[in-house]
Amino acid sequence: MPRQRRLEPIRPWVEFTATQADWGKADPDLLRGMLAQLHLIRAFEETVLDLAGEGLVHGPAHSSIGQEGGAVGSAIGLRTSDGINGSHRSHHQFLSKALTHVTKGEVDLENLVDDGVRTVLRRTLAEILGLAQGFTKGRGGSIHLQWLEAGALGSNAIVGGGVPLAAGNAWAQRHSNTDDLTVTYFGDGAVNIGSVLETLNLAAAWDLPLCFFIENNLYAVSTRVAEVTREDRLSGRGLGFGIPSWRVDGMDPLAVHLAMAQAEEVMRGGGGPCIIEADVYRYFHQNGGYTGSAFGYRTKEEEAAWRERDPILKTEREMSRLGLLDEAAAAGVREQAREAMRQLTEELVEADPDNQGKRRIMPAHWPDPATANDGLRGDASELAGARTLDPATYDGPAEQKRFVTAASDVLGRRMAQDPRVVVLGEDVHRLGGGTNGVTKRALQVAPDRVLGTPISENAFAGLGAGLALDGRFRPVIEFMYPDFLWVAADQVFNQIGKARHMFGGDSAVPLVLRTKVAMGSGYGSQHLMDPAGIFATSPGWRIVAPSTAADYIGLFNTAMALSDPVLVIEHVDLYGVSQDVPEGDLDYQLPLGVAAVRRTGSDITVISYLSMVHKALEAIENTGADADLIDLRWLDRASIDWDTIGASIRKTNAVLIVEQGAQGTSYGGWLADEIQRRYFDWLDQPVERVTGGEASPSISRVLEAASIAQVDDIAAALRRSLAAMGGN
Repeated sequence: MPRQRRLEPIRPWVEFTATQADWGKADPDLLRGMLAQLHLIRAFEETVLDLAGEGLVHGPAHSSIGQEGGAVGSAIGLRTSDGINGSHRSHHQFLSKALTHVTKGEVDLENLVDDGVRTVLRRTLAEILGLAQGFTKGRGGSIHLQWLEAGALGSNAIVGGGVPLAAGNAWAQRHSNTDDLTVTYFGDGAVNIGSVLETLNLAAAWDLPLCFFIENNLYAVSTRVAEVTREDRLSGRGLGFGIPSWRVDGMDPLAVHLAMAQAEEVMRGGGGPCIIEADVYRYFHQNGGYTGSAFGYRTKEEEAAWRERDPILKTEREMSRLGLLDEAAAAGVREQAREAMRQLTEELVEADPDNQGKRRIMPAHWPDPATANDGLRGDASELAGARTLDPATYDGPAEQKRFVTAASDVLGRRMAQDPRVVVLGEDVHRLGGGTNGVTKRALQVAPDRVLGTPISENAFAGLGAGLALDGRFRPVIEFMYPDFLWVAADQVFNQIGKARHMFGGDSAVPLVLRTKVAMGSGYGSQHLMDPAGIFATSPGWRIVAPSTAADYIGLFNTAMALSDPVLVIEHVDLYGVSQDVPEGDLDYQLPLGVAAVRRTGSDITVISYLSMVHKALEAIENTGADADLIDLRWLDRASIDWDTIGASIRKTNAVLIVEQGAQGTSYGGWLADEIQRRYFDWLDQPVERVTGGEASPSISRVLEAASIAQVDDIAAALRRSLAAMGGN
């Protein structure tokens, strides 16, 4: 018979219950603070549901009524410098953190709503109603609440989407010599999502002070937890990652507070992340003011049983038992909270003159429609005063340098000059500089800031986003291949790209994402895409695509100085090419939004980027075409050089866009449409395009060559265009 030995987890997993003795030992000021927050949050949520019932809440109204105990118990003891974020059901968490910030833990139950509390309630309600006075100017609404001053980092409509960002905030806290921590709130629906599991692993591996706070309310919309996972004690997820975990009654705010205190001791002491699972219950359906039983997935008996455990009732009973509260005082707290919400509602809502008996939002409170796109990116004022140099017109001393060496040198230079720069990605810390050598110099300069990550694009991209939003570090993320962005699409597009605008336009996102196009290398359909077209049609990103080593230096420096997320695209065909760069200069910036004219002509305007600039030049020379050749360098909508493009088109009256990649993700499709809208009167024929085929490149050398654009394809397109113009 084989011998067997029971294995034990390397970190504890405990169920935590508060006793009456614990209530007796609790600071009365703490209990008063809990009661105040519970009533304020409850009255706030009831008001939101009433307004939603009148059709005045545009979008969802994810009520947290019934779940307040978990939020209040966990957040009331946090510092302002501690961070929190949450998911779509986050009013209670946001309010508890904000109220704790403004009250500093001092509450007078007879004067519950002072000016600070009133301001928090008013701005939060305004945000949920989509009004200009809201915390993020009405752009976030119910599901994107942020107030950085209070440590509320921003809640998230993507289930589990904010968890990796919280890890970035926790990394910044740990590496800024603080003992602050971050709490990321999510529900039972998120515990099986890849980004959450990836972040559990990453936070544990890196000992981050991050609390994964699971609000287990038993249902993901209408599906019960036990239907979709075998182990429905969700804190058990921590065992496999070596994370100490607590399971606690979330209807008992003191129990949650005491469990949180134990977890805080671990995290602030450098022991890494923790999990707290709070069993709670949402009294209403996923969205709106109907109960779950009205939809048939819960029973009225179940709902009634949970209501008997209401966190407000629990707190009032215990405080009454201890002689800290009587019935009249409890009623007074409740009435103060409700009256405050009535007054705040009257400040924002009025009788609708066009609909008798109905109310409307006061028109003066709506945001100006003209500001709809404001803050999508920054204004680039951070570049003012920088030393710029355009290699296309530079005629000073030069030296030969391989493209990959230039990339490595400028990254190392930025790390040497700026201790905030952190590099992260798969294998970036090994192989003498990562898989292509770009991090070689960075490893020589600051190996402690070159972070090799697990294979978990969602987690480390989101962690980088959290670092950028925190502001104390400037992350440079490497995706080994651009196709991997699909693995991290939520973080790349929903989080990083949208964050600044979604949170009111004021949240800088200084992040650089590097990746390489590897067409021609034989890596097949899942490694060879050109990401330019996808990013150009996604909001918030700036994009640079250098075709020379000298341009790379300047573009990378500008990207690192911007307060926006910037995609830096490299091409493997260029890595080994030696080119002239300004001698001994790694600090110049290439001006924002300036293209390069690589060749001048009068018959046609050829537009390209990356290595295809060189192939286009070869095709022009092979055909003898008299062409302008424009190297875009900046590809995003906000940065593209329309002045240079327009001047060329007015001269040539014809355009050929050249790119290497597949038709479906084409950058040129967007660019051609924009050119025809802007310059239709100067075009004598439709915009011509050269792209790869419809299919992604295959591994077969022959099929790969057939699926990507080549010099002959460019030459053929030039001949077609010139023939149509009656030219060569």
